[in-house]
Amino acid sequence: MSLLIKNIKELIQVETTPTAYKAGAQMRDLSTIKNAWLLIEGNKIKDFGEMKNLQTSADEIIDAEECMVFPSFCDSHTHIVYYGSREIEYIDKIQGLSYEEIAKRGGGILFTVQHLRDASEEELFNDAWQRLETIKQYGTGAVEIKSGYGLSTKDELKMLKVIKLLKEKSPLTIKATFLGAHAVPPEYKGRQTEYVNLIVNEMIPQVAEEKLADFIDVFCDRGFFTPEETACMLEAGIRYGLRPKIHANELDFSGGIQIGTKYNALSVDHLECTGDEEIAALLSSHTMPTLLPGAAFFLEMPFAPARKMIEKGLPIAMASDFNPGSCPSGNMQLVLTMGCVKYKLLPEEVINATTINTAYAMDVNKELGSICKGKIANVFITKPIPTYQYMPYSFGDNKVKTVILNGKVQ
Repeated sequence: MSLLIKNIKELIQVETTPTAYKAGAQMRDLSTIKNAWLLIEGNKIKDFGEMKNLQTSADEIIDAEECMVFPSFCDSHTHIVYYGSREIEYIDKIQGLSYEEIAKRGGGILFTVQHLRDASEEELFNDAWQRLETIKQYGTGAVEIKSGYGLSTKDELKMLKVIKLLKEKSPLTIKATFLGAHAVPPEYKGRQTEYVNLIVNEMIPQVAEEKLADFIDVFCDRGFFTPEETACMLEAGIRYGLRPKIHANELDFSGGIQIGTKYNALSVDHLECTGDEEIAALLSSHTMPTLLPGAAFFLEMPFAPARKMIEKGLPIAMASDFNPGSCPSGNMQLVLTMGCVKYKLLPEEVINATTINTAYAMDVNKELGSICKGKIANVFITKPIPTYQYMPYSFGDNKVKTVILNGKVQ
């Protein structure tokens, strides 16, 4: 089965030679073809070019008219398997309570933990499925989903089994991350070392035995897990074939970035507290710095120094952090806007940060993240828009007209 998209106003993020990611000044580079066509065969991109050179047909033809074609967004950091919402905490935040104060009152992550423990796998699947369907319509074609709201062996496995089922049923490309070290559960209050030992000696081996996760993550930050505890858990994960991804430096200069780079983390995420030492550590690594502007916005926190990081030569990825507490949105179009407005990034930089660089941050850059021959055909056709710069400029409306995943119109 073949699909031809013709009369594309502009084909965005074109690569003839695939790259792993864009860094530094390269993040301003965005290759496009105006008045283009794109041929999909099976689930792969077969060919593309200018309309004047089109000499092929297909089983199905879509006339894009005044519309553009983008590679689907890759959202490399989400927590979309959860049960229940936390809008009451939203009111607490408005009234001045901090993230840590809310957590100490039994809110935050621990509120969601209790609701998740009470929910069935079917309830969790159905809720998460609706969220996947929503982000798909906004242009996301690949998503990383973390556990971390179970905080017990039974409930972490329950979450990961739900993610596994989502992988099997959804047309989106999904990666699973074990985040047992998201917080210390209430039953281990004052016994944090015992909980770390539980993760190392019981959770990680079972997760690995059942092949439920691609990555391991730890929340290495003030009030959560120390660099030493993080190192212990990462080492255990690595022994079982789980590559690290780190929550780091959201609340303080925690040392999480340095631990992440030391253990060859695929990405370190949040990074609101990033200085010269952290930038130096990242520059000497292959770890992707991943910013989560939605969380910083929603929590009214300082934004990461993205402009400085790029000027020093680093790559930047941006993901949604879709979760019930600090970013109840998976709209990657909004992430584009926040990248421009809050980080002062250019449209070309935010497009690279949400496609090829986030594909690297979830280890799918060889298959996704750009328009390249042989890559999986995850693309979307926009509604009629004047320029690709319009994507971050016009916020609040959905500019996606047609979603194509694995070569099939959704």
